[in-house]
Amino acid sequence: MRKLKSAPDQEVRILLLGLDNAGKTTLLKQLASEDISHITPTQGFNIKSVQSQGFKLNVWDIGGQRKIRPYWRNYFENTDILIYVIDSADRKRFEETGQELAELLEEEKLSCVPVLIFANKQDLLTAAPASEIAEGLNLHTIRDRVWQIQSCSALTGEGVQDGMNWVCKNVNAKKK
Repeated sequence: MRKLKSAPDQEVRILLLGLDNAGKTTLLKQLASEDISHITPTQGFNIKSVQSQGFKLNVWDIGGQRKIRPYWRNYFENTDILIYVIDSADRKRFEETGQELAELLEEEKLSCVPVLIFANKQDLLTAAPASEIAEGLNLHTIRDRVWQIQSCSALTGEGVQDGMNWVCKNVNAKKK
């Protein structure tokens, strides 16, 4: 009898974007089961590989400060999934975050790439529900790719796994 060799995990390139202070690095550390008590603003980028459901998820967490955002485009190539993180409690920046997301969805190198929007910081009383954010950002008008909005709290971990399950389900949904 031949020994069955388990297939190597499929590698997935995930781009983690969003405005500064949205919770991208906390989310990344939560996914990697790392300590989230001391997180500082990301100046460049962080990258972590996380195993999930037979996939090796290579997650690129790029800083979200305004001065760094023009460099986001350097990371678009070969992206399998875009995860966009929104601070659900920072209503003053919904317009700005919506504008950045809309620009990302226009990018040729990200065309047809499935997008997961994490409506983060749901543990805060002032957080807007995901449905309100989806409506405010006109997510229902996205027609060229699969998308999902997921309520979560990177701090408590709530909703994070649900979002990642969606990622693993839709990793092959990128239309060629």
